[in-house]
Amino acid sequence: MEIFQLSSQMIGDEEMDERIQELVNLTKMKFGLDSYSLQTYEIYRKVNFFNDTVYTLSMEWFPNHETVNKDGSNPEGAAVIEIDIHTHKFTSVIFVMGKTYAQNGVSFAHFTKKDIINWIEQETGLTYGKQFNLRKEVEGEFHFMECIDGVAVSPSGYIELHFNKEGKLTFFSIHGQFPSKQMVREEEYSLTFEKIEHLANEQLKLIEFPLFEQKRLLPVFAVEEIYVKNDQTSTIPFEVFADANSFVKIDKPIYWNEPLKQTFNQKELTWNEEVSVEQAYAFEQSPDSFPISKEEEETCIIAVTDFLRQAYPNDTGIWILKTLHREKGYIHAILRTNKQDNRVFQRKLMLIIDAKTLQVMNDMDNKSMLEIFDEFQAYEKIPIKKEEAFEKIKDLFELKPIYVYDFSQKQYVLCVKIDCKYGVNALTGKVIALADL
Repeated sequence: MEIFQLSSQMIGDEEMDERIQELVNLTKMKFGLDSYSLQTYEIYRKVNFFNDTVYTLSMEWFPNHETVNKDGSNPEGAAVIEIDIHTHKFTSVIFVMGKTYAQNGVSFAHFTKKDIINWIEQETGLTYGKQFNLRKEVEGEFHFMECIDGVAVSPSGYIELHFNKEGKLTFFSIHGQFPSKQMVREEEYSLTFEKIEHLANEQLKLIEFPLFEQKRLLPVFAVEEIYVKNDQTSTIPFEVFADANSFVKIDKPIYWNEPLKQTFNQKELTWNEEVSVEQAYAFEQSPDSFPISKEEEETCIIAVTDFLRQAYPNDTGIWILKTLHREKGYIHAILRTNKQDNRVFQRKLMLIIDAKTLQVMNDMDNKSMLEIFDEFQAYEKIPIKKEEAFEKIKDLFELKPIYVYDFSQKQYVLCVKIDCKYGVNALTGKVIALADL
């Protein structure tokens, strides 16, 4: 999800747009901010999971008796509130340090789950049990997860709400997609372990877990999560969906004959883009939502190759350009090495490319983070075979029905998530809880 913002506007710098003033007034009334003053406001532009551009107004309200702290942070009791400019739905409400001076704002007199759920349904337009379910309840806090007719969703959204001892709202946040019925391909769940046992077997991998206190690597047969479609026709990898915007799969090894003798110098990045009120109310499409053209793709590959020739001159054929995607006004190139080991953390290189010049601006390599494991004691041989390990834990596999967004169909499809909380110590054959590692 990509975010751009308008530089903070101090109140009094200029006359506020009437449409923004309307949202400010709505916020003040709804959350009982009569004893507060609006300190700053910003407009954010982001590209959501479905590649739609969303504009959000973010406001900072200070209690009338407070000013900004000496370190520049907001004072206790300040309210940071965000609202979707077009839907007028609030997406985030934070009272700093859980302290509120709001009068006649949002409160939950009876502290019941029903009160909380009713308020969330009214605010979001979502239906409990159909689009969100309770995940965790602790004193003064409720945590909900996105669902589709009670079934889990990936990537999942969440809703979180906190209130103080007086029942006053101190925190609210909603994040996720919460798709309409039109985006869901409904079907009856029909998968059993017997039907997909061969896939479960394929997902059992030998993985080296670092034991930091002992400074050694422990080989464990563990399950690599994957989604299997309900119709058993294909699978969807278990992966982070945050980089879905203008996502292009490349999977191309990078070769060159001669290195470049020039030294690569990182350039300063500018993450903030000024967004006007007019742009927001015109629904202007964010540049991050545009697809990466074939010409841009080819030029990016050349730029990546030239960077590697400079920064990694002896690594021809070692790096594979996996993907390109737009993020915060740039094109991000993700690279992996062609020989991955069994360790939990794998070598990764990210290049940030100027979206206009298509030249590499900056790079991030996790090599230094991984080098710490080079000092860890490794094992000499693996006495336990994969087949033996599978038999030990196959009854511990978890099959969870889950709706997963399928980019090829642009729909949520019913799948089963293959997972297991346990693994097999490849040195002793003992079944162990992965959480203990």
